[in-house]
Amino acid sequence: MHLCVEFRANKLITGQGAVEQLAGELTRLNITNPLIVTDAALLKSGTVEHVIGQLGERRYGIFGEVQPEPEIAIVEDCTRVYRAGGHDGLIGVGGGSAIDIAKSVAAYADHDGKLEELFGVDLVTRKGPPLIAIPTTAGTGSEVTNVAILSDKAAQLKKGIVSDYMLPDVALVSPLMTLTCPRSVTAASGIDALVHAIEAYLSTNASPITDALAIGAIKLIAKALPKAYAAPANLCAREDMATASLMAGMAFGNAGVGAVHALAYPLGGRFNIAHGVSNALLLPYVMAWNKLACVERFRDIAEAMGTKVADLSDKDAADQAVKAMADICAAVEIPTGLRGFGVPEDAIPAMAEEASGIERLMRNNPRRLNAQDIEKIYRAAY
Repeated sequence: MHLCVEFRANKLITGQGAVEQLAGELTRLNITNPLIVTDAALLKSGTVEHVIGQLGERRYGIFGEVQPEPEIAIVEDCTRVYRAGGHDGLIGVGGGSAIDIAKSVAAYADHDGKLEELFGVDLVTRKGPPLIAIPTTAGTGSEVTNVAILSDKAAQLKKGIVSDYMLPDVALVSPLMTLTCPRSVTAASGIDALVHAIEAYLSTNASPITDALAIGAIKLIAKALPKAYAAPANLCAREDMATASLMAGMAFGNAGVGAVHALAYPLGGRFNIAHGVSNALLLPYVMAWNKLACVERFRDIAEAMGTKVADLSDKDAADQAVKAMADICAAVEIPTGLRGFGVPEDAIPAMAEEASGIERLMRNNPRRLNAQDIEKIYRAAY
């Protein structure tokens, strides 16, 4: 069997001093006037100031209007700022939203047509301006993946740009950058990383390499996420979460994600529910359906999450894996129930049809789910 596995950004620098390498990387990439892409909260918190402090005498610009669940219009606005400012590179500072916007601008900045022409797989035809990603959350793995997900508000859909040209040139991953992350974001992004790892491990495209990364990430998250949530200044827990998110990103960037993400997209597109929260709301229910197709792999997940499985049957171990997923969501106080987020019950059939059509993700899922199955999962999570 031939495995094609790509693990990058083109360069990955990790550790507490990672951001101090920014100036050298800007020089190496010939970036003289970068545009920093971030959000208002990070500007206010002072997190971006640490990045600016590494720029020396370089000119720079700031686009600080990134919103959670990034929209197509924000990419267009940011691209106008990039072009007007004569910028020659991008620095994405933030969670997945900021980095996805920066990746999208890098793909779109030199494109002559409309942004919509890039939605899909391998429709970006050339490398854009250089991009450095600096994550401030431990969850999305966007700094090492080749996809950006955007919300089309008019269509109430989430759409993806997928291309190897989307991979950042450099990822600077430092736990220090996550210390100002609000507890609710620590929780949602941490569960997002857990979903990435679990879905990569269960994916029909999994390989021994992605398996090792995924299981390693699950072990770290199970121990570190409750600690990072309970004590946000715990730098050891923050560093373990930054590492786990990176590992999970590498795993799902190659193996793919599945039905949890497919079912989460309508919640974000239609009801503006944050991506990590959407995943957390659905994780135990989708996994309860999936365990029938790969019960032995659920045993591995249960063990990675700290369950003693030696005396359990595969079925009982799989049940414990699902319980462990629900327990960690509860431990970090992720709300439960779609009803509590204003999702009307009569929207479920349309959401199920939409999710069933996201074949890019659904084909990775270990169990085939039709619209009727998905509707049952939504109702169980309601």
